[in-house]
Amino acid sequence: MTEALLLAIDQGTTSTRSILHGADLAPRAVAQQALPQHYPSPGWVEHEPEDIWAATLATMREALARGGAQARQLAGIGITNQRETTLLWDRASGRAIARAIVWQDRRTAADCAALVDRGAAPLVTARTGLLCDPYFSATKLAWLLDNVSGARAAAERGDLAFGTVDSFLLWRLTGGRVHATDATNAARTMLFDIRAGDWDDDLLRLFRIPRAVLPEVRDCAAEFGTTAPGLLDAAVPIRGMAGDQHAAMLGQACFEPGMVKSTYGTGCFLLLNTGDAAVESNNRLLTTLAWQLNGRRTYALEGAIFIAGAAVQWLRDGLRIIADAAESGTLAAQADPAQRVHFVPAFVGLGAPHWDADARGAILGLTRGTGPAEIARAALESVAFQTRDLVEAMRADWGAEGQPVLRVDGGMTASDWTMQFLADLLGAPVDRPEVQETTALGAAYLAGLQAGLLPPPGPAVAHWRLERRFSPRMARAEADALHAGWQGAVQRVLTK
Repeated sequence: MTEALLLAIDQGTTSTRSILHGADLAPRAVAQQALPQHYPSPGWVEHEPEDIWAATLATMREALARGGAQARQLAGIGITNQRETTLLWDRASGRAIARAIVWQDRRTAADCAALVDRGAAPLVTARTGLLCDPYFSATKLAWLLDNVSGARAAAERGDLAFGTVDSFLLWRLTGGRVHATDATNAARTMLFDIRAGDWDDDLLRLFRIPRAVLPEVRDCAAEFGTTAPGLLDAAVPIRGMAGDQHAAMLGQACFEPGMVKSTYGTGCFLLLNTGDAAVESNNRLLTTLAWQLNGRRTYALEGAIFIAGAAVQWLRDGLRIIADAAESGTLAAQADPAQRVHFVPAFVGLGAPHWDADARGAILGLTRGTGPAEIARAALESVAFQTRDLVEAMRADWGAEGQPVLRVDGGMTASDWTMQFLADLLGAPVDRPEVQETTALGAAYLAGLQAGLLPPPGPAVAHWRLERRFSPRMARAEADALHAGWQGAVQRVLTK
């Protein structure tokens, strides 16, 4: 009997990956393509939708070929995606009416500020668990409706469809037969009531969004349709969908309340499982869905750092002080410990817990002795400093004693130097798993769950294995002093 396989599509901010997994969730083959970024104005970030689609289809086919597999062997496809990125497309042609507005885009900062001034922020937070910030999809969608000629009238006629990247890919994969999303992606739009589990009419009126453009919301593991003829050599059911950070939480097996994961990709996203309780934050964290299965919602507290791995990319592509991201840790280890340089990477504002869309990046503490090694170290340290800010805010909201073990994934975790500094600064263990592609792993898990190949979340799911634990070595007084220096640097760039 032919082994059942699972295919995970991981559509991220800087690349698109497709990973073939066995029914045991072991990765079998991977294909990846870089995704070009477009920056038409300061603070604007866009993707070309056709680039996203072309890379998705190409990597799916390539992953199957590399794994020596055929589409008919697939028990299901799982989709995970960069969240909040906003697309609006024509239902008849399936083509987007403008470039996708990426989650990092800040063009609607003034619109969000105006909503706050009008007193709308409490309603937004009460219904969605989010803050009124351009990070989320609602003001991006409103901007497209108001700034693309004829878009609002077409939307009100029902001619246009809105979606985050998952919905757009699902539409294309099913040949336009299915316009749907999952609850985790819906929860990031600033239009979805995370307790009622539905689009919110008050928020639709606030942001002037016609209900006709919205996708149907389904569980993370569900029947999302089958691939259209001609895309693959057989029709394949699409059975899993979750935003990237939620999929990573499943991939990291953070199934119990109190478990924490942090993903270090372009940005950094730290999620704490709070079980069936939607915990309200007093420290400007987000209350969000972890996942929704069988109609039951599991919640999380989330802290978002907009710039993590993107800072290393800037060292490579902007300053050109490294040729490859892997060199950053080696260079940082050569830095003069007497040089206390702080790099606040607020290229697109600061996320949690500051939420300052107007803050901009700065490198502070420069002397004539400062060189590439010190700047590289400051860039890597900035990720650990921001993580500690989030962990401290989460501990205050959650009320748990002690420091939780932090499960990490993403490209930056390959740097032993960075992970050791993170453990030192937190004063807590940092666990790196054997399988680093936890986002894709979570998507494959959801597809396997819906296909009946895998059990529901719980101790029976044994796909997580430890590769290395980083234990703290630094004295707490030294770690606290370093963190205090960072906080002083952040105060220099805040505008609020």
